[in-house]
Amino acid sequence: MANDESNSLLDAPGAIRPDERFDESNLDAWLRAHVPGLEGPMQVSQFHGGHANLTYCVTYGDRELVVRRPPLGPVAPRSHDMRRECRALSALAPLYAPAPQPFGLCEDESILGAIFFVMERRRGVIVRGAWPEGLPDVPALRRRMGEALIDALADLHLVDSSRPEIAALGKPDGFVDRQVNGWYERWERARTREIPAMEEVCAWLRERIPAPQTIAVLHNDYKLDNAMFDLADPGRLVAVFDWDMASLGDPLVDLGTLLGYWSEAGDAGVRGTAGGIMAMSGFPTRHEVVQRYAARTGFDVTRIDFYEAFALFKTAVVLEQIYVRWVRGQTKDARFEGLGGIVPILAESARLVVARSDG
Repeated sequence: MANDESNSLLDAPGAIRPDERFDESNLDAWLRAHVPGLEGPMQVSQFHGGHANLTYCVTYGDRELVVRRPPLGPVAPRSHDMRRECRALSALAPLYAPAPQPFGLCEDESILGAIFFVMERRRGVIVRGAWPEGLPDVPALRRRMGEALIDALADLHLVDSSRPEIAALGKPDGFVDRQVNGWYERWERARTREIPAMEEVCAWLRERIPAPQTIAVLHNDYKLDNAMFDLADPGRLVAVFDWDMASLGDPLVDLGTLLGYWSEAGDAGVRGTAGGIMAMSGFPTRHEVVQRYAARTGFDVTRIDFYEAFALFKTAVVLEQIYVRWVRGQTKDARFEGLGGIVPILAESARLVVARSDG
């Protein structure tokens, strides 16, 4: 497959949405002062995938950069953390090939209206809401993509977390307990209606906080549509994005997150934003995901139900946080309106995992 901007599979940028424009001269001046080797006029476009952080493509001749900033309007505390994302990528890029290299962090909010950072652009295909028409519709390719996604997660968790630059990414003690209680607090701030399954699942989780078997680097939102695959060889993973929640903690939290997004035939509803894709023929089953991950890492996965239930609960909260911004008129992005209907489905999926585990 050709590796150029005209390829319909390429995750290519387009026009900037009207309400997400900014003073480009401010960005141009900052980039020229902080990123060496930029020559010629600057051009800016916007990547339209994703549901939260705003991501722009900036070009100077043949040089391409990616600029990331938080979404418009108020955001939940400690979310959309550009400082964290830049710091995580700086530590990981030399050790973990899928992590893009960052070039700089700007904490002067007068430039774009928020803290932002700049990183290299990776080129490839991102699979989001539907199977791309230009990709071969064959189970063997989906098997390779699924296995590459699992292996890249395992490899992340095998990065030496004792290295000083990695150890500085977080405080792993009590991580899962903080996560469960912290995400419930976020739910209470963001919820737009009562969903009893959310209360039931959270109470179950609080009574069963596991002790971690090891400490690892966590992505904390690991899923298919945060990964990029090679245009020439779509079974090869070339990048992992969206590191703004990266931390240190129990690696099975990330595995649970992946399971929470991984749909199968017969599920009551989709899981997450691209979960329906995973139910297509060829992708490994959730059981196969767990077994392949365990074989590659050597970790004990017997309590994986806890982590899967937490992941579904957490994703429901994340979508409610996005949906409430649309309800309150804090964003005009019409995509956010439909997220509200997914939240009860995820809550019920989490309740079913709890019932299965107790049964």
